[in-house]
Amino acid sequence: MVKYLSAEWMALTKELAADFPETPGATARLQYVVTGGPDGDVRYHHIIDNGQTVEHALGDDPEADVTLTSSYDDKMKVDKGELDANAAFMQGRVKISGNIAKVMALLPLTNKPEYRAIQEKVREQTEF
Repeated sequence: MVKYLSAEWMALTKELAADFPETPGATARLQYVVTGGPDGDVRYHHIIDNGQTVEHALGDDPEADVTLTSSYDDKMKVDKGELDANAAFMQGRVKISGNIAKVMALLPLTNKPEYRAIQEKVREQTEF
């Protein structure tokens, strides 16, 4: 088991995402800011190139296309599968700044069975 939002969790997520099918056009540099966690705020980034995870690591990406900000509780609910990410955004629970078109281009990926399988494997190996 890996601790949620830890460096080990980032590495696990990247490793499990290696089998995700290539998806032309699904390319973005995402910066996440998760506020109010048990150890304080967490900042991490996720670089996706044609559907493939190139990087998923703690820290900032100065070249990020978009920043997604949410509370620790809401982010954890999304990652546990208890809150739909699209619904969280529509309800204002996830704030997006930057190139929103990049995020919109990634949304179809979240409906793929491969994505859902990866998320389930991550959940099974995460200590929330």
